[in-house]
Amino acid sequence: MRWKGRRRSQNVEDRRGQQPAYASSGGGAAMLLLRFVPMLLRSKLGRIVLIAGVVVFFGARMMGVDLLSLGQQGGTVQPESLSAEQQEMVDFVSVVLADTEDTWNGIFESLGQTYREPTLVLFSGMVQSACGTASSAVGPFYCPADQQLYLDLTFFQQLQQRHGAPGDFAQAYVVAHEVGHHVQNLLGISQRVHELGTGRTEAEVNALSVRQELQADCFAGMWGHSANVDRQMLESGDLEEALTAASAIGDDTLQREAGQAVMPDSFTHGSSAQREKWFRRGFESGSLEACDTFSGHL
Repeated sequence: MRWKGRRRSQNVEDRRGQQPAYASSGGGAAMLLLRFVPMLLRSKLGRIVLIAGVVVFFGARMMGVDLLSLGQQGGTVQPESLSAEQQEMVDFVSVVLADTEDTWNGIFESLGQTYREPTLVLFSGMVQSACGTASSAVGPFYCPADQQLYLDLTFFQQLQQRHGAPGDFAQAYVVAHEVGHHVQNLLGISQRVHELGTGRTEAEVNALSVRQELQADCFAGMWGHSANVDRQMLESGDLEEALTAASAIGDDTLQREAGQAVMPDSFTHGSSAQREKWFRRGFESGSLEACDTFSGHL
């Protein structure tokens, strides 16, 4: 990819080296206090102390002071110091995010709508989002509740070493796929999928999830189309890198690699062939209409 020297997004938040909020000093203090509540309730003096503590706590809150958060700021771990290679990776994902912003701002403008740019949160190990606490094991994800993308950059190493999908455009595909979920959220598609899944069987919900994930792949392909045609960012072999990555994380491939039988009813993201197909469709068409995965055969 020809990405160096291009605009970097300002919507990147680096939380690497930080603990999730529930593990911070404030969260730990709350847990500690909860452990002593039963003990305090056993005696009259303890109940008086507890009532006094509640009065002080809420009195402080009314004055804008959160007693549980005191001391957190000084104990916050700053983002890890970066090697030149790590800094380049941060620059890379910032450029990719910026380019998706350019693409989707233009598409939404053509629809008479305004694109709300998401924030990309970089984390290491564990992260707290509005959708709950997650570990790196879940891979990159999008949280519609806070409209943020979450990425542990070590996933790119797994993509290359474990899944055999190296290359910068393979990594860009991962970011663009999560942005695709953000687009679905803004267009109301995610909400409709949620409503359609209410009261359905697990297999039916999984089938809806597959269609939603494949559409995010197609939307990622739309970004690739724009980056290639409008800004000439792609080089020879880039498309193949993205297709390899899409194939490597297909449900059937992952199940085989785990030594499991392939069970299509359990798919939540789509088969390798389907993921390749829909990324390619978005890449070749650059069209929202071509990314309708909810009608017809996949």
